[in-house]
Amino acid sequence: MPQFTYKARRRSGELVEGALEVNDRTAALTQIQRLGLFPVAVDAVRAGTVVTADGKVMAKSLDLMAFLPPALRAKLQEKRKPKMQELATFTNQMANLLQSGMPLTVALTSMTHLESKGIPYEVSRDLKQEVTSGRSLSDAMTLQPHIFSDLYVNMVKAGEQSGSLVPVLRRMAGHLQQFAEVQAKFKSALIYPLLVVVVGGCIIAFFMFFMMPKFMNIFQGFNVDLPLPTKMLISLTNFLLAYWWLLGFLALAAVILFKRFQSSEAGARKLDEMRLNMPVVGKVVKLNVYGQFARTLGTLLQNGVPVLTALKITEQVLPNRIIREAIAKTREAVTDGKTLAQPLAASKVFPQLMVDLVRIGEETGDVPGALNNIADTYESELQIGLRVMTQLIEPIMIILIALVVGFLLISILLPMFKLIGQIH
Repeated sequence: MPQFTYKARRRSGELVEGALEVNDRTAALTQIQRLGLFPVAVDAVRAGTVVTADGKVMAKSLDLMAFLPPALRAKLQEKRKPKMQELATFTNQMANLLQSGMPLTVALTSMTHLESKGIPYEVSRDLKQEVTSGRSLSDAMTLQPHIFSDLYVNMVKAGEQSGSLVPVLRRMAGHLQQFAEVQAKFKSALIYPLLVVVVGGCIIAFFMFFMMPKFMNIFQGFNVDLPLPTKMLISLTNFLLAYWWLLGFLALAAVILFKRFQSSEAGARKLDEMRLNMPVVGKVVKLNVYGQFARTLGTLLQNGVPVLTALKITEQVLPNRIIREAIAKTREAVTDGKTLAQPLAASKVFPQLMVDLVRIGEETGDVPGALNNIADTYESELQIGLRVMTQLIEPIMIILIALVVGFLLISILLPMFKLIGQIH
């Protein structure tokens, strides 16, 4: 199919450039107008050239990757997993193009020229090639598992089967956006405590390894009888200066042992159980997991994914093994003909509020709606829980740092007062 490069302006007057793969120049003008742009120039791309992601025309070069099998090519091109916000933007862009009336292959071609942070243009290019060769979009996405999760692929497949791909993509973008916001709140809640720890650690290190040796020389020169706190601090400083390598080795060994423990199934399960039962922090972890469970399962069911498949995908998505085990048992019970609420209640893992709302959803025939309401509830409570956790951690960290710094000051000031007394 012929390619056309174009220059156009947005309603704001901003000049944009890109390329389209359409039948003729008239079709190119139509597609540009559907994108909400005002065409300035449209030119056909000559044979023997290719168009880059920014719309520039270059001489065609041999693409050795094109000769590889799709699965191997996807593996070689594997990069970091995109952030949820980046994937949400990508999904919204695709939904916008399809809603404008573009055929899927043309929309994917346009996606290679749109700026999607974190998603290489090769992703859209490879999707377009697979769709052109006869694959469905969901099947093409399975070849790029580092970009598209099972949750994403199954929702797209449900949208294809029901003929509602655009609404499904919109809901998927909203789903990703909500999880991205939750992640951002988690990170922002930890920034201040981490900052306090880093600043406090720097102050302590400065006192112990820079200031304390200077004062030790002064005290030794005047033969001052040192108080107990000062002796303790001097002994600790000397030990750290002499055996820092041993402490570093022990810290490294502890990290390695922890990683090995964490990588074992029993160790990982124990850590997940501890996270759920920790004071203050455990409540935040539970709210996050409950909200993630309800949002994921509700979104899948809302888009027509069968309940057993939806439970399986949700089980794979959730990070906590205790919750995953409960979901696996729920899936087995549903397979045997039980309702969703019964095994959720029997697991003793999920709160009674969630079980009751799911039961009401089953009675009214709107389980997805009930699950989405549950997700809204727990996400709201999560925001409050994060605020409370931050408000508790901040003063605790400040008090601990203040105690350590106070001990350092006392250790230095007490012999200074003695020294001043001797001089008088």
